Amino acid sequence: MCLGIPMRIVESRGLVALAERGDGSRERIDLSLVGPQPVGRHVLVFLGAARETLDPARAAEIERALEALGRVMTGGGIGDAFADLEGREPPLPPHLAAALAEGRKTG
Repeated sequence: MCLGIPMRIVESRGLVALAERGDGSRERIDLSLVGPQPVGRHVLVFLGAARETLDPARAAEIERALEALGRVMTGGGIGDAFADLEGREPPLPPHLAAALAEGRKTG
């Protein structure tokens, strides 16, 4: 499995940048897929390559989700990470809810 990691660019030189994660760790990343980016821009990084630019709010949201996943992987309960899902089934998208209501097994 490959996870996208939100990072903030701290140095940029053409299609190569030094980017920092929320925990302070840094790595050189390839910007070929998103083009040159300014210092301060958030990007979503997969295997050393930026694949998408992010606004700061979206970067923080992804970072929180990754932190929650880490808590669950180290023995935390689902409520420690995804309290909004604890004790209930996630809602179906409208087209699947309609199919279920009609007794169909597929959308």
